[in-house]
Amino acid sequence: MNTLMTQSKLLWQSMKTGLQTAGLATAVLASNAAWAVKDLPGGPAVNQLNLHPPVTKIAEQQHWLHWFIMIICIVIFVAVFGVMFYSIWKHRKSKGHKPADFHESVAVEIAWTVVPFFIVIAMALPATKVLVAQKDTTNADLTIKTVGYQWKWGYDYIKGEGEGISFISTLDNAHREMSNSGLKDKSAVPDNYLLKVDNPMVVPVGKKVRIITTANDVIHAFMVPAFGIKQDAIPGFVRDTWFRAEKTGDFYGQCAELCGKEHAYMPIHVKVVTADEYTKWVADQKKAMAAKADDPTKVWDLAALKARGEQIYAKQCIACHQANGKGAAPIKPLDGAAVVLDADKAKQIAVLLKGQNNGAMASFATTLNDTEIAAVITYTKNNWSNATGQIVQPAEVLALRGK
Repeated sequence: MNTLMTQSKLLWQSMKTGLQTAGLATAVLASNAAWAVKDLPGGPAVNQLNLHPPVTKIAEQQHWLHWFIMIICIVIFVAVFGVMFYSIWKHRKSKGHKPADFHESVAVEIAWTVVPFFIVIAMALPATKVLVAQKDTTNADLTIKTVGYQWKWGYDYIKGEGEGISFISTLDNAHREMSNSGLKDKSAVPDNYLLKVDNPMVVPVGKKVRIITTANDVIHAFMVPAFGIKQDAIPGFVRDTWFRAEKTGDFYGQCAELCGKEHAYMPIHVKVVTADEYTKWVADQKKAMAAKADDPTKVWDLAALKARGEQIYAKQCIACHQANGKGAAPIKPLDGAAVVLDADKAKQIAVLLKGQNNGAMASFATTLNDTEIAAVITYTKNNWSNATGQIVQPAEVLALRGK
């Protein structure tokens, strides 16, 4: 009787576990249904198993090479294990077979040396051809220096049409806020979640684009799967790669080297446009750069500098120091910080120009001009609980550059 009761309890417990598992599975399916994620053209696809659809000849060759070697490996696998299992089954002891008694065979030794040699050569020749083509960065129509920062990309057009254009590309702040909120409303998540940037790299279709990579702080990696490119960006070193997009559109990638706590928020967006559209974009960028060129001798009032600084803070500082200025361990807060409240403005200027804590706080000497640095410092000195009334003028930043 006791045994029967025990078995009944175990059966009931098993049924309860099964019902709970079924309920969890239903909840997961309902959650996925609520989050109706769709394919992103030029970016990742739902349940993607294959490589990205190629838009360059190199990427097409990589696809062909991938499947070519995959098929060779599958054929070898099936052949070797097929013979092995056939031999085990067909010549098993239970059927009366006895083990063969023989010594080495010269023919077999030659066969299993020569055949693999030719297989390796068959794979190595096309692989070498593709690898050499990947490294041929000569005769580029356009050269762009790509600098990795924690955690954004800097693009400098250094040769070809658009020479002199320079800008920083940062994750769109709205996507950052979505991530910070924990994606409570999953139905509102866009298909390009965490891939949208404020300033995409723009290139013309059908032109050879050379990408020179380096980094300002730690190792990053510039990767755009649709182009078939992935190149490390290493501080103090220069590496290069290239691509020639065969069609227009938006194509996405990410930093492919673990570069710190914001690694997941360092997207790459390359916009491929027609030749006419690219020429127009270059003209617009140069006009914007001319208009943005700030006179470091200009004297600003508090309200204007604070308004300008708020925009810069939202793009450059909010990721680490947060919108409320409280920071997040180990990032120091700006609200109530001694260096911000200090009447000696040179201390905070030096932090932005030189960085501190072995690069944990990056230098903004090359990414922000004198007016922008003055504006963001003025903003921090007069925001949240900080009410110093202090103004930092661009000339004060200029005077401390290089010291």
